[in-house]
Amino acid sequence: MTSTRSLSRRAAAVVSAGAAALVLAACGGGDTTSAHDGHAAPSASASPSAPASAPVGQGQHNAADAVFAKGMIPHHRQAVEMAELAPSRARSAEVKKLAEDIRKAQDPEIKTLSGWLTSWGEQVPAEGAMDHSAHGTAGMMTADQMDGLKNASGAAFDTAFMELMIEHHEGAVAMAKTEQAQGAFPAAKAMAEAIITTQSAEIARMNKLLGRS
Repeated sequence: MTSTRSLSRRAAAVVSAGAAALVLAACGGGDTTSAHDGHAAPSASASPSAPASAPVGQGQHNAADAVFAKGMIPHHRQAVEMAELAPSRARSAEVKKLAEDIRKAQDPEIKTLSGWLTSWGEQVPAEGAMDHSAHGTAGMMTADQMDGLKNASGAAFDTAFMELMIEHHEGAVAMAKTEQAQGAFPAAKAMAEAIITTQSAEIARMNKLLGRS
């Protein structure tokens, strides 16, 4: 009798252990690679939409992306500083509207660029860091040019603002083209494309306002 009970208990234990192993394999087996490697390799059965929704990993940026972000942040900050002069100094309503468009476009991009650098473990350029030779910031205004713009008003401001901003935009477009050619981070390359499109259109708009063909 005792022997029969013992055998029954052993059989029950084996069945229970086998069931538990099957549950663990079903729940955790597919995530083993993810847990140890930090990312999941796409499987052949993954849905087509899965890669598009996957977060971009830190390893997908390169040195050119960091240079782009570090250069564009002070470049955008100066453009915003220039744009903020327009409401109280510009005579032309078109120049005031242009300045507002520039500020609205570039302020959010500064925050995005700063977030990328932080996530990559890179230093975000300090506020007020306007070393025009650093980071390849083409088209940046000198301190004298900025002072001249601050001291101008009316039609003189309008002309100076557009002439300086055209040069500034041309520098940004050149930096964005370098990012497109050399960068690896998809979101940075997309921002570079947007900068080229938007600022090229604004250059054409300012040239038209200045009476240039």
